[in-house]
Amino acid sequence: MRRRVLLRAALGAMGGALAGRLMAAPAPGLADERPGIARGTSLEFSYDSAVTGRRRKASVYLPPGYSAQQRYPVLYLLHGIGGNQDEWRGYVRAHIILDNLLADGAVVPMIVVMPNGRALADDRVPPAEQTFTAEHIAGFAQFERDLLQELIPAIDRSYPTLAQRGSRAIAGLSMGGGQALNFGLGHPETFAWVGGFSAAPNTRPPAELLPEPAAARRLRLLYLSCGRKDNLLGVSQALHDYLQRHGVAHAWHVDEFGHDRESWAENLARFARLLFR
Repeated sequence: MRRRVLLRAALGAMGGALAGRLMAAPAPGLADERPGIARGTSLEFSYDSAVTGRRRKASVYLPPGYSAQQRYPVLYLLHGIGGNQDEWRGYVRAHIILDNLLADGAVVPMIVVMPNGRALADDRVPPAEQTFTAEHIAGFAQFERDLLQELIPAIDRSYPTLAQRGSRAIAGLSMGGGQALNFGLGHPETFAWVGGFSAAPNTRPPAELLPEPAAARRLRLLYLSCGRKDNLLGVSQALHDYLQRHGVAHAWHVDEFGHDRESWAENLARFARLLFR
């Protein structure tokens, strides 16, 4: 309880200058395999989707020491416009980051679900020339129904989750950051912890995301981050400014990176440290 009170007090004071850092940079080797520590398990998870009419795949991380006799909070972690369910694991090395944090006792053991956020009948990564087509982008918006109606219930049926909003988080990078903010802020009855890393222009305008800013008080954490060298900084900055004007407590972190894995790796670590406290 004391840790929760301290977290809320810190968030209430946040929002400061653009140059401010939320936390010190994680230790070097954040995403490097560390010998001699317990490792989690990465699995492929399949589920049927009425939204796409297809069987879909997600990547699931189970923490070291996972037991079906114990219940766990769940983080849904969403990828960027050119990625799929393997981006967080293959590119950002999320599973290694989590293993290292858990070995240090820095995070709560959690299940992490990394879905394919492209809710289309053909959800493969498209050729580069089709990345920004209307159909492709629409698939990311359609994932809202797939996530809420299909994936979350399937995960709760298949794993020993703590299936309530206080034990469910959503975050993402780039296009997935926009999804996480759209879905998380749009469904506070489902998610209590929301994070957007380098959120893309698919992010709804601030006044549309939070037409009643006081409603954000239901959240346990709203976390925004972006790199100073990222040309998408303005998306997160606009939401940060709106939240400040309306007195909405949130975490705001600007690092020295661009739109790249180093920023997402560090912010995953920062976000994960705050979750489920």
